[in-house]
Amino acid sequence: MKDKYSAVWVSHSSISDYLKCPRAYYLKNVYRDPKTNRKISVMEPPLVLGQAVHEAIESLSALPVEERFTTPLLERFETAWSNILGPKDDIVKKRGVAMINRVMEHPGPLANKAIKIRQNLPYYWLSEEDNIILCGKIDWLEYNDLTDSVRIIDFKTGKFDEDPDSLQLPIYYLLASNAQTKPVTGISYWYLDRDDEPVDMDLPNAETAEKRILELAKKVSLARKLGHFKCHENGCRSCRPYEAVVAGKATLVGLNTYGQDLYIL
Repeated sequence: MKDKYSAVWVSHSSISDYLKCPRAYYLKNVYRDPKTNRKISVMEPPLVLGQAVHEAIESLSALPVEERFTTPLLERFETAWSNILGPKDDIVKKRGVAMINRVMEHPGPLANKAIKIRQNLPYYWLSEEDNIILCGKIDWLEYNDLTDSVRIIDFKTGKFDEDPDSLQLPIYYLLASNAQTKPVTGISYWYLDRDDEPVDMDLPNAETAEKRILELAKKVSLARKLGHFKCHENGCRSCRPYEAVVAGKATLVGLNTYGQDLYIL
C-alpha cells in the first residue's frame, strides 16, 4: 500500500543538495536540532533576494488577469522583502528592484492566463515500488487558450545561467505533466537580471528524464537507509554553513515558511 508518510520525497533542490555534497543534503533535509526537533535552514542575502522576487511575481498567478497589476508589483516586492527573516543587503535589494522594474515594463506572459496547481506542494509517485515521491513548486504555468496547454516558466534571480545538464526543467516537466491535466507544450527560463522575456528551452523526453531522476532518487534513498552522508571534501562550501549551525556558530532568527529553524551566519 502506498504511504506518503514513509516515502522518500525528492525534489530538484534536494537531489542537487545530494549531488553537491551528501553531508549538506543530510544537514538540510534529514537532520533535526535535538533541542527543537525541527530541521534547520540558513538564510543569506542572495536567498533573501530570490525569495522576495519570487513571492512578489508568483502571487500574481492566483489573481484574474485584469487585477494582477492593480497593486504595483514593486509594492508587492517591498512587502515580501520586509517580511523575510534574514540578512538584508542594500546592494542586493537594488538588484531585486531592477528585476521588478524590468518585469513591470515587460510583463509578457504575466499578463496572460495562468494555471495554479491545487496542491500546496505538487507531487506524484515517481516509483511506488521504491517508495519514492517527486515533488516541487513550479514558478509559473502560462495557459494557452488556442492549444489548451501550458508553458512552464522558471524565474531566475541569480547571476549565472542554469547548467545545461540541470534537472530542474525535466523535474518541473514531469511534475506539471502528472500533477495537473493540461499538456505541457513549452518550457523556459526567465533570467530577470537581463532578459525582457523568457528564453524557451527544448522539451525533455519524459521517459528519459524519469529514468535519470529515478536513478538519482534511488541513490538518495539508499543513502538514507544506510545513514551514509559524507562530504566529498571533508568540509565543502555546501555543508560548511550548516556545520556552523550545528556547532552553535550561527544566530537563530526565527522560523521560515516551512517551519524550520532559520539561522544567519
